[in-house]
Amino acid sequence: MNRVGYGAMQLAGPNVWGPPADPESARQVLRRAVELGVTFLDTANAYGPRTVNQLIGQALSPIPDDVIVGNKVGAGRGPGKSWILTHHPDTIRRQVYEALEDLRVEASGLTYLRLEGDTPGAGSEVPLEESLGALVDLRDQGLIRSIGLSGASPEMLARAQRMTSIAAVQNRFNLLDRSGVQVLADCEAQDIWFVPYYPLAAGRLTACAALTAPAERLGATPAQVALAWLLRRSPAMLVIPGTSNPDHLRANVAAVSVAERLTDDKVAQLSRLVDESMATLDQPHQSTIDSHATEGHRSR
Repeated sequence: MNRVGYGAMQLAGPNVWGPPADPESARQVLRRAVELGVTFLDTANAYGPRTVNQLIGQALSPIPDDVIVGNKVGAGRGPGKSWILTHHPDTIRRQVYEALEDLRVEASGLTYLRLEGDTPGAGSEVPLEESLGALVDLRDQGLIRSIGLSGASPEMLARAQRMTSIAAVQNRFNLLDRSGVQVLADCEAQDIWFVPYYPLAAGRLTACAALTAPAERLGATPAQVALAWLLRRSPAMLVIPGTSNPDHLRANVAAVSVAERLTDDKVAQLSRLVDESMATLDQPHQSTIDSHATEGHRSR
C-alpha cells in the first residue's frame, strides 16, 4: 500500500457542510489521486454529511480493487453544523448502509468507529462493546471487510481487540502534536496501521521554522518535510493529507521521495521538537503549534 493516502474531508463545502462550489473539480481531484498511485482514501459519513462519500462514488465507481476507502461512522452533525457522536447500534448500522449506497460498493474496505478517546468531554452513553458489536455483526455478514477505530485511547484499543481484530487506528498526530504516541506504540507492536489525522495541523505547520532549512536543502516544501518525517517516524504510519488543489495533491504524494532523502540526523532533530514522554491524548494542540512556530522564528 502507498503510505501516502488522501484525506477527502476538504472536498465538502465550507465548514465541511454541503457540496463544494465545483463538484466536478472535486471529482477530478479524486481521480487524479488514484492516477498518482494513492491507494487509501479517508472519508466519513459526517463530511457533508454524506456529500464526500457521494463524490467518491461518483468519481471512482467502480472503485479499483487496489484502492481502500476508510470510512468513519459513529459521528454525525448536530445543531449549528456541530460535530456529535452517534453511537447507538441502530445509527451505526444505518450509517454503514448509507456509506455503501453513497460509495456505490457492496462492502466497505475499512470502516472506522469514531470514539471519544482523544476528545475530552465528548463522552458517549453507549458502551464501546455495543457500538463496535454492530460493526462486528456487519463484518460477519460480509458488508465490512476490516474494522478500525478513530480517536481511540490505549484502553479503548485493548477493549476493542477483545472483540475483534483492528486493522487501523486513526488518531491526532503530527510533528508538534504527539498526543497519540502511546496508541502509535501499540499499533507498531501489534501490526496495526496508524493513520494520523491533522498530519499537517490543518496547514499550520508551514509556519514551523524548524522545517525551513531541511525543506530548502532538499528542494521541498515544509509540508513535504512534515509528511516525510511522519513516514520516517514509524513504519506503521499511513498519512492522509487532504487538499482540493491538484498541485498540492501532487506535492503531498511526492513526500515519499522526500522521506527517502531525509537524513537520520534530521529525523532525530525534528523528533526532539516535542518530548513524547510528556504527550497525552487530551493535550491542547493549537497552542503547542503556535508556540513552537513563534520560538522558531525568534531563533532565526
